[in-house]
Amino acid sequence: MTKPKDGEPAFEPFADAAAVRIVGALAFENGPDTIALHGSLDITRDKVGLAQARALKATIDAVVAALEAADLPAEVAESTTAPTVVKNPFA
Repeated sequence: MTKPKDGEPAFEPFADAAAVRIVGALAFENGPDTIALHGSLDITRDKVGLAQARALKATIDAVVAALEAADLPAEVAESTTAPTVVKNPFA
């Protein structure tokens, strides 16, 4: 679990499908079987960049620790749920 900043909820990898950790413009989306990363992150050579690099490292370290602590399968099985068709909200 990564240490949250003031007022930010803790990010416990693989614990739920609702938690998201944002570092710069990079989002870590939590899921029970995957952590999805979306966006980008520019680490600048200043105090802001240092804080972002530390937040990135803490989040990745938490993911690695969660994986190392688990009894892992060789590979996560892909979902067998058939896709569903939804009505186009823009039509």
